[in-house]
Amino acid sequence: MRIGIFGTGGMADALGTHWARAGHEIRVAGRKTGTWREVAAFADVVLLAIPSSAIGEVLAQAGPLTGKVLVDCTNDPALTGTPVASRIVTEAHVVKAFNLAHVDIWRMNPPVFDGRPLSVPLCGDDPAALETVSTLVRDIGARPVRAGGLSRAALLEATAAFAIGLWFAGEDAQAILAPLG
Repeated sequence: MRIGIFGTGGMADALGTHWARAGHEIRVAGRKTGTWREVAAFADVVLLAIPSSAIGEVLAQAGPLTGKVLVDCTNDPALTGTPVASRIVTEAHVVKAFNLAHVDIWRMNPPVFDGRPLSVPLCGDDPAALETVSTLVRDIGARPVRAGGLSRAALLEATAAFAIGLWFAGEDAQAILAPLG
């Protein structure tokens, strides 16, 4: 698969490294790398790993993404109540994913806890796009979980805000969301 990554930070590096190991072709666009338009033209799938405040500007510079899968791993630090994914205006098939875990979790190879692979909720409206992102989740060694349409992305972002707040307060969010049995 040809994956374009918009961004050069920790999430871009962690996810891109996994996908390169899995044999995918990767190109990166950022401040000191390829242009948004070049990377968008190359890619079948584009990962948004940029500050949420830059999404509109970056997508405008990237040009048309018609028919491509756009994976949104961003979270709105301002917590405005409007999910980032629902504000993305594009012809691409948007899938919200990879936003619930800290970048250090994505650097794990694979992200497994007590023998259980990390579950990655996916929100999107296009079945083929969801299957494509499910493949990318499995390539990391994690387990994709279909969590509903893109309208449910707000729930993923609210969950991220809640869990991240707990982690920064020193709480063990995994213990709060403990599995049955």
